[in-house]
Amino acid sequence: MSSQHAKAPHYFVPGPSRWPMLAGISMLVTMIGASAWVNGASWAPYVNIFGILMVLVVLYYWFGDAIKESESGLYGENIDLSYRWSMSWFIFSEVMFFAAFFGALFYARSITMPWLADLDHKVIWPNFAAHWGNVGPAGTVESFNTMGPFPIPTINTLLLLTSGVTLTISHHALRAGHRTQTAVWLFLTILLGAIFMGFQAYEYIHAYTELNLKLTSGIYGSTFFMLTGFHGFHVTMGAIMLSVVLYRLLRGHFTPTHHFAFEGAAWYWHFVDVVWLGLYVVVYWL
Repeated sequence: MSSQHAKAPHYFVPGPSRWPMLAGISMLVTMIGASAWVNGASWAPYVNIFGILMVLVVLYYWFGDAIKESESGLYGENIDLSYRWSMSWFIFSEVMFFAAFFGALFYARSITMPWLADLDHKVIWPNFAAHWGNVGPAGTVESFNTMGPFPIPTINTLLLLTSGVTLTISHHALRAGHRTQTAVWLFLTILLGAIFMGFQAYEYIHAYTELNLKLTSGIYGSTFFMLTGFHGFHVTMGAIMLSVVLYRLLRGHFTPTHHFAFEGAAWYWHFVDVVWLGLYVVVYWL
């Protein structure tokens, strides 16, 4: 069981660590492999995969050290506050990340498309119609069907909204000291996230095989897959974070008053829920 952190130092300063340098080297190897891969180098996939494995190993041991320090009672109120600020700024950076993609979608739909269909451009592209989901003014994109809100996107919306509720119940159970209830509701949250990803994978298969909707399907296809794909990646990462929290919970970590790892993962999950609501309205309905 976690200590109550009554004797935690005013501010804990960790000793020298090799993990930051190893993390930087790992990411450099990953990016070298990725950049060479897109340029057709035969050795690049192996370097890229090796770099990703290096990153995962570094993160495992680095987070392991942080968990040991926390469970040893070294983290007091100031460390807790610094973690909260760090997670807040990280989520803000994610907000800006998705804002860029939503901005690209808005620019393409509300500015570029009407501009290409105005009177000045009728001479160049007389048959171009400014309706969303088109094949472009030059007709170089293969015909495709757009993705509607039913049934999978609506089901996924219900799944994520429900997962937000189960996660909140789990958090309240932890604060009340009911560890079994916390674990059960947290497991349900992870399960709902996994079902969401299963439906999204099926949706992608349906888009490619039956709708001919691909990443190369003009601005519609690129914005659709970039927005939904990166959101799916964030759901996957959030589920992994919650799974680690569940494992730690079963190991006896956390107390009703000291459980920021749970809270930080919950913040991230709720952020992912909010982003999906925006996607559901803007991408599937409008």
